[in-house]
Amino acid sequence: MRSRGALAALYIGGLLGPFGGGVVSSMLPELSAAFGVTQGTAATSLTAYLLPFAVVMLVSGTLGARWGPVRTIRLAYLGYVLVAALAALAPWFWLFQASRGLQGVANAFTTPLLLTKLAEITPRQRLGRSLGTFGAMQAIGQTSAPLVGGIAAESSWRWAFAGIAAVAAVLAASPLPPDHGRSAEVARLRDAWRRDVLWYGLVVFLAWACLAGLPFLVAFRLEDLFALSPGMRGLVLTAFGFAGFTTARLVGAASDRFGPRLAVTAGLLLGAVAIGSIGLTASLPVVAAAWALAGVCGQLILVGINTLVLGGGTQGRSGAISVVTALRFLGMSASPAVFTGLYHAGPSLAFLVAAAVLVPPVALAVIRPPSQDPA
Repeated sequence: MRSRGALAALYIGGLLGPFGGGVVSSMLPELSAAFGVTQGTAATSLTAYLLPFAVVMLVSGTLGARWGPVRTIRLAYLGYVLVAALAALAPWFWLFQASRGLQGVANAFTTPLLLTKLAEITPRQRLGRSLGTFGAMQAIGQTSAPLVGGIAAESSWRWAFAGIAAVAAVLAASPLPPDHGRSAEVARLRDAWRRDVLWYGLVVFLAWACLAGLPFLVAFRLEDLFALSPGMRGLVLTAFGFAGFTTARLVGAASDRFGPRLAVTAGLLLGAVAIGSIGLTASLPVVAAAWALAGVCGQLILVGINTLVLGGGTQGRSGAISVVTALRFLGMSASPAVFTGLYHAGPSLAFLVAAAVLVPPVALAVIRPPSQDPA
């Protein structure tokens, strides 16, 4: 049964993770000064969050289903309150980094279970729309985090983490759809690590490595071609998240109407065009428009893959979406290591290679995976 309060809590919970992960990106100089470290060292606070988040999520969905999704989500929110407060109060950088890692771990026990609860209460024919709305909230979190973090840093960066702790506390007390009392034996790791799950996970790994993981590469391009200020570069980069947010419901409706496989295919092919265009053009409006199109493509891929994974039966669903989401963020975290060297060898080359890598996964999206695929 869907209640407005429970549905709103699920959607808002999707905002917290991307926001908490990206909030430090605009306060790195302040973190550097506060802790007496270099800005490069301060930037590792992004990895300190993302890596534990992705690694723990390989198993967190299954464990959460075994322990009880609602109980696990609430405990994870309470844990987020504590570690966000620890970040706000930390006097040493090592303690701040530890708190960032624990924030990532807590988030790993919310995102996949929120998606699973959303799928449980949504009719199959409307699942794409609901997942699109969840994706829109994540896009808001990703896009607003640098802005809110920067505003907080004008006074003190610590206020940003105090605010995150307060939001997590409200979410911990918010209503959630009740569990249905399924046996704990249903939640097995082997149900999550099926061949079809890994099949879709490979698609989203490559897509996020070559699409959503490229804002740093676009920032390089904006600086080298147009000599934009940091503020203007940030404004252009928000086009990805803003376009994803504004089109999320439409993308979800398209997935419901035409099928999630077609949504993924369109996202991959149009994404290849968008990323390739950024590497070939010397026009700022074209770069901005192509990056916005990439944001829409990211939503097409994300909603389509999540619908394919969540749209079947209930067995292993929490673990399956957990594994796929983990692979998505691992792909995103691999992007700097893969493409930075290529960019220095040739700026256009990096974007063209990323565009080329987006094309082969189309076959994986279209062909049914090598095990039962109820979608």
